[in-house]
Amino acid sequence: MRIVAGSRKGHRIEAPKGVVTRPTGDRVREAAFALVGPVDGAKVLDVFAGSGAMGLEALSRGATRCVFVERDKGACKVIQRNLEKLRLTGAIVLCQEANRTMREEAARGRCYELILVDAPYEDWERHERALGELLRDLLDTDGLAVIETSSRVEPELPLALVTTRRYGSARITVFSR
Repeated sequence: MRIVAGSRKGHRIEAPKGVVTRPTGDRVREAAFALVGPVDGAKVLDVFAGSGAMGLEALSRGATRCVFVERDKGACKVIQRNLEKLRLTGAIVLCQEANRTMREEAARGRCYELILVDAPYEDWERHERALGELLRDLLDTDGLAVIETSSRVEPELPLALVTTRRYGSARITVFSR
């Protein structure tokens, strides 16, 4: 995998070994950021970060801060190594459960201009309700939430639908507050 655009364009990034993590491919990342537009100066939350590819892409494209949330310790180490290799600053990796972290961030009054969510495809239904409740509190007034699901799933969240597009086996759905 490579960073698609920005200050680290073309740099290779590592993905966790095994089948637990499904990194977002280059084409899907490129399409997602084309839908979102510029992220210069944005505060980003990358939930279910996995390889961290989406958050790394946001930092490369000019986001000033990214909080990566991933419960798998091996994946957290990979994200940290990628950050060091790419010399990207303004990032923190939280190796803990996503919904708990999102509740804590909301309780602290934190808001993000861009929230990236890539829950395991097979667990989407289990996470959808909680995400719907939490994303509204975490999204900045003009913020966007980018949800990646299986192409067969059309997420329904209590947010304003901006667009939804299919890319092979993936679907990118963008919501606003």
